Order: sequence, then structure tokens, then C-alpha cells
Amino acid sequence: MKVASRSGATKPETGRHDRASESTQLPGHPAAADPAASPARAGLPARLGAFIALTKPRIIELLLITTIPAMFAAQRQVPPLGLMVATLVGGALAAGSANALNCVVDADIDAVMRRTRTRPLARHAVSTRGALIFGVMLGLAATALLWVATTWQAAVLAVVAILFYVFVYSLWLKRRTSQNIVWGGLAGCMPVIIGWSAITGDIGWPAWVFFGVIFFWTPPHTWALAMRYREDYAAAGVPMLPVVATERVVVRQIVIYSWAMVACSLLLVPASSWIYAAVAVPVGLWFLAMAHLLHSRVLRGAPAKPMTLFHLSNLYLTGVSVAWAVDSVVGLPVVGRPW
Repeated sequence: MKVASRSGATKPETGRHDRASESTQLPGHPAAADPAASPARAGLPARLGAFIALTKPRIIELLLITTIPAMFAAQRQVPPLGLMVATLVGGALAAGSANALNCVVDADIDAVMRRTRTRPLARHAVSTRGALIFGVMLGLAATALLWVATTWQAAVLAVVAILFYVFVYSLWLKRRTSQNIVWGGLAGCMPVIIGWSAITGDIGWPAWVFFGVIFFWTPPHTWALAMRYREDYAAAGVPMLPVVATERVVVRQIVIYSWAMVACSLLLVPASSWIYAAVAVPVGLWFLAMAHLLHSRVLRGAPAKPMTLFHLSNLYLTGVSVAWAVDSVVGLPVVGRPW
């Protein structure tokens, strides 16, 4: 694979995400070389922890953050507690299923990359067969819970999200194209329409708009991280955009997608009150300013510091999600016409 050279190469930036990864990194080779790390030798607490780690809890948190406001917006108030709990638990199980199965597919990549080599399968804390069964069982449990406790539409959408993430993104796109995360990120947009359909049984246009926000949010979020771990992805043979393109190309794409994301977020203003607009506009401008700053630094040959934008992307998505939820609960008159 041809790897483009970096402009203005400097000492890699150290961010919170990086420190968290390196603090658990084992010296030398992955833990596969340590007999004590084998599933048979591990104690019950360690094995339970390894299975939980397969689900990637931090990613689940982010997915649930986008599910809750969609439910509130569909109800235009706080949904019934039982329905909300069932949807969130079902959504967490579905996301955990997709993530665990992704770990099975990417075990070879995870063992190579410094950021991921402490994941359970990469260090042989869980067997491949055990992880596969675990992932499938979580998916079946998610489908059953959503079907019984919410709507059949939500259950079907959850199954589609799992299958898309595993077969389309993990098995097909990820190792074949630099656009992998653009289209593979569609799976991460699904919690919004799952949450909405769990309330109404259909999908209203505001849910599709927020689906678009997450779609355009995913590339800047992921490419900023991939800029920091470019060498990792290159060593693993994963053609993320920062691996196959220059930094100038990457940051230009980040700016383009950032503008599309913010523009899409403003399409929700007519379906919301001034509360949502009062948050979405300033945080959107803040994100755009930081995206342009990253672009400017790369053009000037200064240290890029992409992890700043990566962490900001999490804050941005959380901010607009909370604003959408609060706006729906307060129930002020909408700026435009309700759906």
C-alpha cells in the first residue's frame, strides 16, 4: 500500500485518549505471549471484564446519547419510563453485539495497532468462539427485547444496524477503501431512528435530519483520530484517509464535512424552539472554528494537534443531543411548523 508523506512531521501529540490507551499498553509484544492472559487461566472477574470490554462501553455511551433525544423529540415530552428503559437497554445490547462481532473480525488488526492491542481478543483474554457466541447472543437478546417491549420497527432497525456494521463496514469496507468510515458510519446513525421508531412506530423527518447530523459528524471525528494514529492504521493495512492521502487533503475533507454537519443541524431549528437554536448555533460555530484552525495549522506546517478536534467532536454531539432533548421536554412552541 502506498502511504503518503506527512507535511510538517512533528512529535505526535499526546491527548487524553492517547494516554488512556498507552497506560494499559503491555510492554513488548501483545499479551498473547503471556500464558496467564489465556481464557483458561483468567479468573471469573477478569473474564467478565473481558467480555464487557468486547462491547466497547464508551462507544455505547455515545450511541445512547443520540437515542435519548430522539425519543424525547418523538414524544415531545419525557417518554414513559418503562418504554425508555427498554429502548436504551435494547439499544445497548444491539450496540454491544455489533461491537463484539467487530472485535472478532478485527482481531488481527487490533493485535497490530498500539491503540487497540489490549482489547480482549488481541491479548487472548477471550476465545474467538466465545466472543462470537457472546456477540450473537447479545444481538438476539436486543431484538427480542425491542420487539416485545417497544415496536417491531425498532427491533428490525436494530438488526439492520448490527448486520450493516459487521458485514458491510467491518468485513467489506474497512480494509478496501478510504471511504470506509463515511459509509460504514451509517450504522452509528441508526440509534436515532431506532429511538424515534420505538416511540411512534415510524420515522419522522426530524429523526432523519439528526441521522444526517451524525452521518456528517462521523468522518471529522474518525479522521481526526486516524491522523493521530496514522502509523497504526498503516501498519495494520487499513486504508483510512489519513493513511492514503496527505494531511492537506484530510483536513480539507474534515472542513467540508464539518460545514455539512453544522448546516444539517440547523435544519432542526424549524421543528424546535429557541432553546435548541441557542445551543446548536454557537457550538456549531465553535466546531467550525476549530476545524478551520486544524486546516490552517496543516497549511502552515505547524503541529496539527488533531486530537483537540476529536475530543471537541464528542462534546459537540453531546451538546446538540442534550439541547434537542431539553427543547422537547420543555415543550415551548416550535419556531416553524411541527411535523
